Amino acid sequence: MSVRKAGVNKAEIVARMARDAGLTKADAYRALDALLDNVTKALKKGDKVTLVGFGTFLVHRRRARTLLNPRTGAAMKISARRVPKFVPGKDLRHAVR
Repeated sequence: MSVRKAGVNKAEIVARMARDAGLTKADAYRALDALLDNVTKALKKGDKVTLVGFGTFLVHRRRARTLLNPRTGAAMKISARRVPKFVPGKDLRHAVR
């Protein structure tokens, strides 16, 4: 049985960005934080963010629904909400294959 690696965290992404772009780690942190902040602001306004070849971030409307509580069997109402969604672009889909 193989052990699965946990993944890449923000510090590792920043280190790779700094190395690949010839930036300091502090500059790379600021750049990544600015990107994430601007994507978040756009989604809050209901806009979609498209990075050609990488993918599209958008807001999806999840409708209200009624579910059963598995512990008690009682009906629970879940209200409608907006949730973020990511749709990978063609280049990203092909790179991951």
